[in-house]
Amino acid sequence: MKETLIAALKTSGRELLDVFGTQIESTQKESQSSIVTMADIKSDELIVKLISDKFPEHNILSEEGGYRNKGSRFTWVIDPLDGTSNFAAAIPWFGVLIALFEDSVPKMGGAYLPVTDQLFFAEKGKGSFKNGVQFYPGKNKTLKNSLVAFSVDFTDDKEELDKNLAIYRNLVLYARNIRATNCLIDFLNVAEGKFGACINLNTKVWDISALGLIISEAGGIMKDINGHVVKYSFREGIADQNFPVMVGSGSILKEIQELVLKIIN
Repeated sequence: MKETLIAALKTSGRELLDVFGTQIESTQKESQSSIVTMADIKSDELIVKLISDKFPEHNILSEEGGYRNKGSRFTWVIDPLDGTSNFAAAIPWFGVLIALFEDSVPKMGGAYLPVTDQLFFAEKGKGSFKNGVQFYPGKNKTLKNSLVAFSVDFTDDKEELDKNLAIYRNLVLYARNIRATNCLIDFLNVAEGKFGACINLNTKVWDISALGLIISEAGGIMKDINGHVVKYSFREGIADQNFPVMVGSGSILKEIQELVLKIIN
């Protein structure tokens, strides 16, 4: 299963790289912040076929293909192109994400950045690795000495928008500075200790499950913005569920809850 996961990441990543920087047509999905390209769809189909050929009895949940429930204990969760808006604009902030769950627990997770040929992989209880070398985040980060990523998508709900802007304002007040790619790179920067934390208010299960495992196996934490551990439940409708999350060390997430998210808590 590990070999299949890594092979799927790299194979789909190479396919994405082949068309990166060319004229990319996109179609809007749920809102102006969410688009899909033929590259997303082709990458999704490629990964699903690779996995299905090896493990035809396993469940698959993919961003473009939905939930294929075969009643297995094992579920593969796939984001075939994370950072589609960046990819379509020829910005090299994108990658591929795959997680393998046993029941509701992520057992393996991988992230691949094709432009830089960086492969991140974690297996539960065995640590996190970048191109085969185990890594750990830096220690003793606080908000005031950290870069923090903050990402949010379009909303026409004025109350929701005001709340999101208030969170951003608090980050400006308490963090060193804000940086964001609004994709897997923000989370990986936290995993490696380059960023102190990341808050993303609009993610789906395929956006965060592999990254959450990579971060936790490196020594970090992923929580929802109410401070609870993120829990997954595979059922019909999970593809539509939003997961507003934050990642970082336990101490920096405590600061974020007390200083930044006090507007909503």
